[in-house]
Amino acid sequence: MYIGTIGPDDTSTVAANPSLKRILGYDDIAADTEVRPFDVDRFVDPKTRHALLERLVADGRVSNYLLRLRRVDGGFVWVELTGHAKANPKTGRLQVEGLLRDVSERKKLDDQSKEIYHQLLQAEKMAALGQTISGVAHELNNPLATILNWAERLTQKPALDPSVRRGCEIILGEAERAARTVRHLLTSARKRQTTRAMVDVNQVIRETLALRAYEQRGANISIVDALAATLPKIFADGHQVKQILLNLMINAEQAMLAAHGHGTLVLRTWHDTDRNNVTLEITDDGPGIPEQAQPKIFDPFFTTKEVGQGTGLGLTVVYAIVQEHGGQIRFESRPEKGTSFFVEFPVLGARAAMPATQSKTTADATKRAAILLVEDEAPLAAAVMDTLRDEGYTVDYAGDGEQALALVRRRSFDLVICDLKMPRLDGRAFFRTVSVEIPTLARRILFVTGDVAGTDAETFLEKSGCRWLAEPFRLAELLRAVREQLRA
Repeated sequence: MYIGTIGPDDTSTVAANPSLKRILGYDDIAADTEVRPFDVDRFVDPKTRHALLERLVADGRVSNYLLRLRRVDGGFVWVELTGHAKANPKTGRLQVEGLLRDVSERKKLDDQSKEIYHQLLQAEKMAALGQTISGVAHELNNPLATILNWAERLTQKPALDPSVRRGCEIILGEAERAARTVRHLLTSARKRQTTRAMVDVNQVIRETLALRAYEQRGANISIVDALAATLPKIFADGHQVKQILLNLMINAEQAMLAAHGHGTLVLRTWHDTDRNNVTLEITDDGPGIPEQAQPKIFDPFFTTKEVGQGTGLGLTVVYAIVQEHGGQIRFESRPEKGTSFFVEFPVLGARAAMPATQSKTTADATKRAAILLVEDEAPLAAAVMDTLRDEGYTVDYAGDGEQALALVRRRSFDLVICDLKMPRLDGRAFFRTVSVEIPTLARRILFVTGDVAGTDAETFLEKSGCRWLAEPFRLAELLRAVREQLRA
């Protein structure tokens, strides 16, 4: 309970009961006149005080009016004010009688509910985006894979003119750049194949900082690390954790440089024993995220950067990876005060799956292997076949699943490299037929596909147990996968 007067710049208190004193952090024996909840310095946001006075003057009363006030111990409390006010025309002050209720716990629960709602909304956006990207990625990946593979083969020619070699290397580099963008799209849309193990988050941070050290020194970015000494390991994909760090660090660096030309980046880790998670904090002293942009920062293709300076996928990828690991990401940002991102990973008792024992054949036997390539993109197939033949493999070619079935029924193959999405008879239908007719061959199919974002494709690949390679791929990756599959 509160009775007193409120002026534009100061207040006076007539009566304040013990409950109000406790809410604001005073002792019960404190004098009523000392308890002034509506002083200017009690309001976390001074604009809120001005709005409250306007409301009391206009309506003469408020009901369940939400305020965030500063306690005497420096903490904060959310209260709801219900009361009435009468203006004194002589003094210009308001005579107020009201009840204040501590609603901090309810506000905390409300905020948590809103966070869950936003996470669900984001998940729906990602699911819708995944359906669209499935088809687009396949159409982009096939020509990209062809460009990558042919550029790679041309750069390996020993008697290539230097200017032509340089042109091929530029083509290869730009194609890889485009391929990375497609991979970012796929990562943001749906889970990707990952390799998980017990990961030391602090070690990943140190390795990532080492990668950025040269750029940070040149850009006048200072690093402050406060990494917990005894941090439990998490079950995660170390490369993807590094990708989270790189995306967040680069965003922070760019924001600080754009605003000040320099900056300080703070990295902290700690183990939250109550929630059993490892938390990573990345804080910058940049300009902060504009309030109107904050609800959209995880949305695909949303960016506050100039045209051509960003794809708007960095934070979307971060969000997708964190969700895939069963974690959470949140941020705090104030104008001109910088931004902090908090990434939480669960600490689980999971263990990495042990690789199956491999029965190795001799290198000579592997080189003599017969391989069937099933690929509807003829230019891509030509580059792959030439590469396999250069390695000493015997290679046959089929343009779709029906042609492939005709070939496997006539002769035996040690390995089938098969596209997942093809006309007439696709990779899934081919696999199902082979599983019935030639079950031993079904275990020796290596799928290549750029369409892993769709739920159907993911489910099929998981159930089949077959290894797969994401397009666009480098020829070296393909050869490594072929050798491993033949030795399995």
